[in-house]
Amino acid sequence: MNNLKRVIAIVCGGDSSEHDVSLRSAQGLYSFFDKERYDVYIVDVKGQKWNVELHDGTTTPIDRNDFSFVENGKAKRFDYAYITIHGTPGENGIMQGYFDLVGVPYSTSGVLVEAMTFDKFVLNQYLRAYGILVADSLLIRKGYEEVVSDDEVEQRIGMPCFVKPASDGSSFGVSKVKEVDQLAPAIRKAMLESPEVMVEQYLKGTEITMGIYKTREKSVPFPITEVVTQNEFFDYNAKYNGQVQEITPARISENLARRVREITSHIYDILHCNGIIRIDYIISPEGKIYMLEVNTTPGMTPTSFIPQQVKAAGLNMTDVLTDIVENQFS
Repeated sequence: MNNLKRVIAIVCGGDSSEHDVSLRSAQGLYSFFDKERYDVYIVDVKGQKWNVELHDGTTTPIDRNDFSFVENGKAKRFDYAYITIHGTPGENGIMQGYFDLVGVPYSTSGVLVEAMTFDKFVLNQYLRAYGILVADSLLIRKGYEEVVSDDEVEQRIGMPCFVKPASDGSSFGVSKVKEVDQLAPAIRKAMLESPEVMVEQYLKGTEITMGIYKTREKSVPFPITEVVTQNEFFDYNAKYNGQVQEITPARISENLARRVREITSHIYDILHCNGIIRIDYIISPEGKIYMLEVNTTPGMTPTSFIPQQVKAAGLNMTDVLTDIVENQFS
């Protein structure tokens, strides 16, 4: 019976500032997976070093020719990859392209969708064409900083505004800029994370986030979480060091919640997503719902938003993961 188990790789690590956060997500996922049903391994990817943690606690390299490894003298090939890399190469389409080449199904959306959702500026322009409300923004490229002047930012985007890496998986390099003279240092800080920087309009309102996944048979929206922080914004410390209050379900009207669910489902379909995604929004005082970001590899530690929302929905993370994996094979 053991030989009939699907061999699952939880692919983590990566080459971004969130490498260690990804390892924590991998441990969370490992604890959630059904070990009676699946033979589960953690694969740590860092540059050219891809290692799998064996059940005896040792590690061995992955053969990238076919995404296999050797355990107890026998070659073992993975049947499925659950990608939980936050940032490159797991959230921008690179890892997905590799798995497409070697023929291994995976938990996220495809190459184009991953590349697009990783680039916040590109995603905003794309979804705006479908009528999704997003904040106004400008793009500044490394080496071409003078193309967008401080005056243009102040007149079009206004103050305060956010300066953030256009292509990055987290809150590293993000600044809330209140005065024009703070723009240049904020742009330099963001460019340490990405060669393209987005200057984005500040939106005042209630910040919320909502997860969802779909299979061939069903759509499973999760309860909405309200994000309350005393920090200037939902930064790294708020996200990972507990400087935040997360309220599930969010303290919003049922009418607003219904609209958020509809928009979330619509975005999932527009992008033709796969697996669990989580979308962040700002609800303005007038009740307008602005999309902030689409997370295609959301955090999966026991205290992350998705496990919290799954629990609040009365669902079981183990069943949810089984749903997602089996959907690729049904």
